[in-house]
Amino acid sequence: MSNLEQYDIDFYQSNYSIDNQEQSYNASNAYGMLGEPQASEQPQSASLVPPEMLLPSGYAGQVFQPASNSDYYSQCPPIDKLGINFDHIWQKTLTVLNPMKPADGGIMNETDLAGPILFCVALGATLLLAGKVQFGYVYGMSGIGCLGIHALLNLMSSAGVSYGCVASVLGYCLLPMVILSSCAIFFSLQGALGTTSALLIIGWCSFSASKIFISALDMDGQQLLVAYPCALLYGLFALLTVF
Repeated sequence: MSNLEQYDIDFYQSNYSIDNQEQSYNASNAYGMLGEPQASEQPQSASLVPPEMLLPSGYAGQVFQPASNSDYYSQCPPIDKLGINFDHIWQKTLTVLNPMKPADGGIMNETDLAGPILFCVALGATLLLAGKVQFGYVYGMSGIGCLGIHALLNLMSSAGVSYGCVASVLGYCLLPMVILSSCAIFFSLQGALGTTSALLIIGWCSFSASKIFISALDMDGQQLLVAYPCALLYGLFALLTVF
């Protein structure tokens, strides 16, 4: 055997032994990297789970339970979820329709806008049936008028009043004006009868609003002072209705 052949045999044997050593080393490292951390990962992952989320082995119920109380929402009617109380709406409407009825300050001092929005829409609808498209004026004068009355009442009363309460009272007291605009559908109000009816409706609305305000804010002896700016506001609605 020549020296060259002997050199080739020794070279391949040395390479084979080196490859075996590398494979055994890589296998041992892979076992150390994959096998040992797996054993250590299990208690680490278990430590990250809150104890209240760990279920017993014999648990057969649902895993996820709703956090909210569904019994309350299932028992309450849908209209109560919106915050609409028809009993209070009816009592406020009767208080406006009967100016001589004493107002309940506890009920009137609430931010209830369901009735006022309904009456504003009814006023605009009756004016539309009479041939007058005045929705923008109704909404605009309502918003500006509520701001003015709100500022005036806060200056006059020591208790103070919210803007929502003022808008609620003025909106409910708009109901007699809806009656006047409904009459304008069938006959014209531009005459002595229409002017007299408009003045009576203005006095009706302003008297009811001032009665509710002094009852809710404990402003005894100041009804005429409150009724005057209310009469100016409802006079604007009367002008829309008559002319």
